[in-house]
Amino acid sequence: MITPIATTSTSALASSSTSSASSSEEAQDRFLKLLVAQLNNQDPMNPMDNAEMTSQMAQINTVTGIQQVNDTLKSMAEQFTAMQVLQGSNMVGHDVLVSGNTLRIQDGVGSAAIELNGRAESVQVSVLSPGGQVVDTLNLGALDTGRHNFEWDASSYSFAGNPTFTVSATLGGQAIGNSTLTRATVSSVGSESGAMKVQLTDGSAIDYSSVKAIL
Repeated sequence: MITPIATTSTSALASSSTSSASSSEEAQDRFLKLLVAQLNNQDPMNPMDNAEMTSQMAQINTVTGIQQVNDTLKSMAEQFTAMQVLQGSNMVGHDVLVSGNTLRIQDGVGSAAIELNGRAESVQVSVLSPGGQVVDTLNLGALDTGRHNFEWDASSYSFAGNPTFTVSATLGGQAIGNSTLTRATVSSVGSESGAMKVQLTDGSAIDYSSVKAIL
């Protein structure tokens, strides 16, 4: 379940410092109770010497110190996630590019993007129906390495469901590696298991790291 942004930005920051303090205090309290019990039950003929007690005090200080460092790091991670979600709220309503080969149609125009691993002298995009039938072919010509957006006139598209697309890029008859990118709109952001999640208008949720570009 994705935690809403309001919950993440308030409760995570408020509870992190409290939990860190209580963990360290609990560790010290447990040590003191064990030490008192050990002193009460020690052999009167062979009592604990000062060196042994000092050694145990040093050990608990080391353990408590490590616990405090761990608690601090955990608190910082939680605060970082909360701040990231707050900043990510600026994405709401914006389009993003994510991995996929779906052509989103809006106002009679299909839009998506491709990423080329190298320069290509010929780039061709095949538009497919949900059943895999070739609906149209776009010749994008020569393109350089990198990301390229493209649009397709979908005014005559009559199939139910959004079309998909495939890309063929060549240079000197050799295939050029490429990846397809789908355009989607962000509806909300939140957190799940300590990581930022981006909710899209199509109902899917992706990791923030899966966003290739914010448009």
